[in-house]
Amino acid sequence: MAFPTETVYGLGADALSEQAVRAVFELKGRPAQNPLIVHVADAEMAKRLVTHWGEDAAALAKAYWPGPLSIVLPKASIVPGIVTGGGLNVAVRCPDHPLTLELLREFGGPLVGPSANLSGRLSPTAAEHVKAAFAPQQVLVLDGGPCRVGIESTVVSLAGSGVRVLRPGIIGANAIAKTLGKGVTYDDGPRFGVLESPGLLPSHYAPAARTVLAKGPGIAAAVAAAKGDAVVLVHGAAAPSARRVIILPAIAVDYASSLYAAMREADECHPSVIVVEEPTPTGDEDERAVWHAVLDRLRRAAA
Repeated sequence: MAFPTETVYGLGADALSEQAVRAVFELKGRPAQNPLIVHVADAEMAKRLVTHWGEDAAALAKAYWPGPLSIVLPKASIVPGIVTGGGLNVAVRCPDHPLTLELLREFGGPLVGPSANLSGRLSPTAAEHVKAAFAPQQVLVLDGGPCRVGIESTVVSLAGSGVRVLRPGIIGANAIAKTLGKGVTYDDGPRFGVLESPGLLPSHYAPAARTVLAKGPGIAAAVAAAKGDAVVLVHGAAAPSARRVIILPAIAVDYASSLYAAMREADECHPSVIVVEEPTPTGDEDERAVWHAVLDRLRRAAA
């Protein structure tokens, strides 16, 4: 079953059933070491899945749940190892969508919810995106309309020393630091062995077409190199002559909300290359955090 959230559509299964979770990995073609986020109806459900729910977890849940923040904590024994990619910690999140919150309450337990797509490809932000990826007999889709946030949740780790943002999202490290009253770092280092969070593989969120990032004169140069078979995504630069030009919003949250749908639209043209104007983070701390998350997705799409 695929369910809507405020971020992207998730491919749901009983998080406490190894067999059900394994079916999700197989359907997506997802690497076994890539962990899943577990979706919960509230903090009380999350507490059952971890060995320690401290003050920091309580503060973050109070400030941001339901919402686009996943919290990594040491996992309880009831969480199958397949969910965490063999790791000792689990990411939990309460999604901000009334349909999925009701689903979680009615089910009475946690659900895994990786993006409802083939592994590594563009995340779905509308029900029709899921239906295009899977046959009806494979996935039942709960249509909750378009996802308003449009990119995956921030993942913050409270396991180990310090508070670390493992995957950027629209909730930035500075906002989390203010909530907790302590320092928060971005963990952008290389990833080896067990992954602590989804979204850390070098190539991810990718269209089928080759994707390149460019700025200034580099945009026209990339289009020229494609000899007329490029689709261009811009948000501030003058649009060059190309097979198709898609204009994205210049405001960070609106850009994030539109990004995957725009990249999907570009990919449906089957171009030789998709050229994306590389954003420059601007604005206040919160807006720069969103641009940081957008750049993370774009760089992995172009990897």
